[in-house]
Amino acid sequence: MAKAASYALPAGRAHVMGILNVTPDSFSDGGRHNEEQAALAHAKTMIAEKADILDIGAESTRPGSDPVSAEDEWARLAQVLEPVCDLGVPVSIDTYKAEIARRACAAGAVIVNDVWGLQRDPLMADTVAEAGVHVVMMHNRERADSAIDIMSDIDRFFETSLRLAHAAGIPEEKQILDPGFGFGKTIDQNFLILNRFKDLKKHGRPILAGASRKRMIGAILNVETDDRLYGSMAVHMTALLKGAAIVRAHDVGPHADCVRMLDAIRLEQAPS
Repeated sequence: MAKAASYALPAGRAHVMGILNVTPDSFSDGGRHNEEQAALAHAKTMIAEKADILDIGAESTRPGSDPVSAEDEWARLAQVLEPVCDLGVPVSIDTYKAEIARRACAAGAVIVNDVWGLQRDPLMADTVAEAGVHVVMMHNRERADSAIDIMSDIDRFFETSLRLAHAAGIPEEKQILDPGFGFGKTIDQNFLILNRFKDLKKHGRPILAGASRKRMIGAILNVETDDRLYGSMAVHMTALLKGAAIVRAHDVGPHADCVRMLDAIRLEQAPS
């Protein structure tokens, strides 16, 4: 099957981004899919479950994780990326390194998912622009600070990311924002972001919500990562009702069903 030539942003319904971690140490599924055949099998499963996008990451970004060199990150991706791209579903590369993004896009990735919003690697914005792909610009902080106004911090961060994207020539229609649930935020700040999710739409870009299995859910339900499906769906459905265009999830099938049900509800509510 041919590679997906491009990605079209959601029109009329939300999209589900399935998570494929080819890492030994990701917080939820580290070590489960870091071998080529296991990764490919999981990708095929997510496609069968109606994933709209597959997001491949080869460096854990969990709190306290050790940085990975570009060489090691690419070594984890090299045997997996092209076979997954050949499955025909749009592939996103989860990296903040421009060199990894460049190689991944050459191999077939059509989205760069940057957890530092183009602000960590000075070459990232130009790399995305040259590749002609979409970019997810996520808000991030080195550490949580309960004293700050997190929504104002997100606004300032997004404004910087959007300026970088504009300066590099990344078209507005290829820009996506992500408030970064769990990245440099307290539990309370995560729920404040969810409560005020509609406010993020003022930036005029589609918003991605990615809370799958995260600590904000475990803190409320007191369950381990593999038992956070229902909590993840509750957070993501709330975000969808408040305008999210994409949800990023480990459990694709249940999220795809929820998106379909939400579409049906909206259709029933539409004026005839």
